Amino acid sequence: QVQLVESGGGLVQAGGSLRLSCAASGIMLRLIGMGWYRQGPGKQRELVAEFTRDGTTNYADSVKGRFTISRDNAKNTVYLQMNSLKPEDTAVYYCNSVPSLLRWGQGTQVTVSS
Repeated sequence: QVQLVESGGGLVQAGGSLRLSCAASGIMLRLIGMGWYRQGPGKQRELVAEFTRDGTTNYADSVKGRFTISRDNAKNTVYLQMNSLKPEDTAVYYCNSVPSLLRWGQGTQVTVSS
């Protein structure tokens, strides 16, 4: 059974940084493309960062230059380094495959205060 567990969220002031982790079990992340998604208050869930199967990274325009997605194959974990955080980055962050075919985890809350 595939399980995704996100962690690392929290409350941070604007301009601060956080690193999110997504630990997977039941599937080898190096075999699939993975992404970080977020759902802000009253908004639809959106893909913000993608790590493709061949190692290419892609970012939404809203986070480009501030967020970095990476993968540790040995730990079967995907990370999202978030710098220069803005209040509009406030959301629940989730990881999933791209496209999102796996069961969603509970996510991790990121709150950025102004």
